[in-house]
Amino acid sequence: MARMPRNDFLNSNGYLTEKIQAQHASSEMGKTDYERWRLLDVKGRQTWHYLESDEELKEWPQSIADKYHLGLPTARLTQLPAPKTTLQSATNALSFFSKLQLPPGNWACEYGGPMFLLPGLVICWYVTETPVPTSHAIEIRNYLFARQHAVEGGWGLHVEGECSVFGTAMNYVVLRLLGASKEDPRMVKARAMLHQLGGAVNGPHWAKFWLSVLGVCKWDAVNPVPPELWLLPDWLPFAPWRWWIHMRQVFLPMSYIYSKRYVHPPTLLTHQLRQELYTMPYESINFFAHRNSISPRDNYHPKTWILNSMNWALVNVWNPYIRPNKLAKWAEDWTWDLVQREDENTDFANLGPVSGPMNLLVCYLREGSDSYSVRRHRERMHDFLWVKSEGMLMNGTNGVQVWDTSFLVQAVVEAGLATDPRLKTMLVKALEFLDDQQIQEEIRELKVCYRQRRKGAWAFSNKIQGYTVSDCTSEALKSIILLQSIPGFPKLVTEERMQDAIDTLLTMQNASGGFASYEPTRGSEYMEYLNAAEVFGRIMIEYDYPECSTAVITALTLFAKHYPSYRKEDIRKALDGALEYIRRAQRPDGSWYGSWGICFTYAGMFAVESLASAGETYNNSDRMRRACHFFLEKQMDDGGWGESYKSCETGVYTHHARSQVVQTAWACIALLKAGYPDKAPIQKALKMVMSRQQPNGEWLQEAIEGVFNKSCMITYPNYKFIFPIKVLGMFAQRFGDLEIT
Repeated sequence: MARMPRNDFLNSNGYLTEKIQAQHASSEMGKTDYERWRLLDVKGRQTWHYLESDEELKEWPQSIADKYHLGLPTARLTQLPAPKTTLQSATNALSFFSKLQLPPGNWACEYGGPMFLLPGLVICWYVTETPVPTSHAIEIRNYLFARQHAVEGGWGLHVEGECSVFGTAMNYVVLRLLGASKEDPRMVKARAMLHQLGGAVNGPHWAKFWLSVLGVCKWDAVNPVPPELWLLPDWLPFAPWRWWIHMRQVFLPMSYIYSKRYVHPPTLLTHQLRQELYTMPYESINFFAHRNSISPRDNYHPKTWILNSMNWALVNVWNPYIRPNKLAKWAEDWTWDLVQREDENTDFANLGPVSGPMNLLVCYLREGSDSYSVRRHRERMHDFLWVKSEGMLMNGTNGVQVWDTSFLVQAVVEAGLATDPRLKTMLVKALEFLDDQQIQEEIRELKVCYRQRRKGAWAFSNKIQGYTVSDCTSEALKSIILLQSIPGFPKLVTEERMQDAIDTLLTMQNASGGFASYEPTRGSEYMEYLNAAEVFGRIMIEYDYPECSTAVITALTLFAKHYPSYRKEDIRKALDGALEYIRRAQRPDGSWYGSWGICFTYAGMFAVESLASAGETYNNSDRMRRACHFFLEKQMDDGGWGESYKSCETGVYTHHARSQVVQTAWACIALLKAGYPDKAPIQKALKMVMSRQQPNGEWLQEAIEGVFNKSCMITYPNYKFIFPIKVLGMFAQRFGDLEIT
C-alpha cells in the first residue's frame, strides 16, 4: 500500500507555509492533479489520499470509482445498447453502478450540501496547529469558490440556499485561513455580501462560537452554553439526556469550551479578519449588545422569550455573581468525562462533523497537542472529507455506506434481478459488507452515556461510528433476509444475530406508535422553546418519522414472515402501533411530511409502503386512494415529479422548476406499491426517466435530494441509481417488460 502523503504544517505564527501561499497566489495554479487522488476504503472507513511520488502512483493505481467520483474520464464505462424496455434500462444502470462498488462491498459518494461544516474543521485545525496537507488546503479553497453564489457572492446554510451570515462569514474565514487574499475579487464580493447582511455580529450562535474561539469575535456575543446543564437531575423535563442526540453531542463539547472561554492567541491574520468581518472598527463594537443580533436570513427558528429570559439570567446574574468555582470545575470535569466516553465509544470518529472538531479542541485544551486523543482526532477528521470535481468538501457524516448499500440490495431484489448471475458477485460482496458492519457489542456503561442499546444494530455509515439508527438497522436487516432467502447465497448472518436486531428495534418505539431515528423520543416538543441553534427547526428532541416508522414496519413484517415464532406478540403489537401512527400522520390531502428527504414525495413513498405491508391497496383503502391522488395531482407535464426543498422549510408542497429523476422514481414506487391500476401515468413518468439515462447507463446529478431539521439540505448522489433501478424493475414485475416509446 502506498505511504500516507506528506503534510505541510502551519508555521509557528499560525500562517500557512510559503509553499501553500505560493500555490494559492493565482487561480490558475490552485488545482491539484486529480490523477493523484485515491479513495481508500478499509472495512467501510473511507479516506482520500493525495499521492506525491510516481512510485506511489505505480503501487496504487486509480480505480474506476476514484475516477468517477473525481469527475475524470472512465474509459471502461463504455456506451451500452440503447434500452427499449424498463428492465433493459435497469440492467444498464446496474452495469454502470456495479463498477463503482468498493472492495469491502459498499458504495461511496459525497454526502455534502451543508456549508457550515468545513468552517468548524478548518478553524479547529488552525487553533490546534494541526498539519494541513497542501492538497487539502488547495481543494477546500476550490470547493468553496465553486460553491460561491454567482450573483450575491456569499454562501448559504446549504449549497442551494440563499446567502446568509452563517455561510458567508464562516466560509470567508476558511478561505482566508487557507491563504486566500482579501484582495481577490471573489473575496471582495463575499465581503460586500457579508457587510450588506450587517457583518458577522448578525451571525447565529454557532458562528459566534467558532469566531470567538478563533479570536475574531468576543465571547460577550455568544449566548451561554453552561456545562452545569450536564449536572441537572435526569427527572427534569429539559435535562440534556432528553435532547436529540446531535444537539447533545454538539452542546457537550461546546459547553466545555464556552466555560473555558478559550481564545486562540492573536496573529496578524486574525487581526486582519477582525477588520474584514464587520461594518465598523472591531475595537468599537459592543459585542455584549449583539448576543441576540441575527440576520433575518439566518433566523429560521427565532429564539423564544423563554430562552432569551434564561440567557439573560445566566449572563447577568448566574455567571458574574453566583456561579461557584467548585461547581464550574465539577461541571467541566463531568463534561470532559462524557467527551472521553464519546471518543471511546466511536474510536474518536464521533457522531458527526460538527461535534468532531469540537471534541478535538476539548482534547487539545485538556491533554495537549501531542496527546493520543488529539493525534487520533486529527486522523479521524479525514473520515469526513470528500473530493469531487469541484474540490474538497466535508460530508454530513463519515459516509453513507450501510444506508446506500442496503437500499441498492433491495432495489435489485425488488427489480427481480437478484438471480441474474452477472450480479451475484456484486450482491454477495454487499452481503459480506452488511454482515461485517453489524454492531455486535454494547458500549461501556450505556446508561451513563445516555446511549440507546446498540447490540444487533447497524449505523448509518459504519460500525466504527457505532450509533444505532432505527431505519438503518431495519433496511440492513431487510437486505440480509432478502438475499439469504435466495438459493445459492451464503447465510452469513445467523438467526440469533437477526434476533439481536429485532430486540434493539423493539426498544425504539415511541408511545405514539411511531419510530424516531437514533432513540425513542425522550422529551416534550415544548423543548423547542429552548432551541438555541436558530438556523434549524425540530432539533431539540426526537420525533416520529414516517420514513423511520416504515423502515421498522417493513423489517418487522419481513422478519416475522421468515421467523414467525420469535417474539410474535411483541412484533404484532409494535406493528399495530406503528401502522396506526402512519395512518394518523397522513394529512387530509393524502400526503405525509418528510423529514429526511424532499419532502412530501419522499415521505409518501415510505408511508404507502407501510400501508401496503398491512394489505391496504388502492382498491380497498381510502387512505391509499388519497395518497395516489395527491401524487397524481403533482405530476408534471413531461410525466415526472419535481419538488423543491422549499417544501421542507414551509411545510407546503412546492414544485421544483424541473422534474427530477429521483423524485419521479419515488412517486412511481408509491403508485406501484399502492396497486394503482392505471399504468399510463407511471409509464409516462418512466419514459422521462429513461430519456435522461446516459449511453453508459448512468444518470446525471440533478437537484439536492435530502434534508435534516427542516432547513438544511443534503445530497444523496447514489439515489439517482438506486431508486430508478428499483422502480424500473418494479414496473416490469407488475406490467411486464414493455417497450417504452
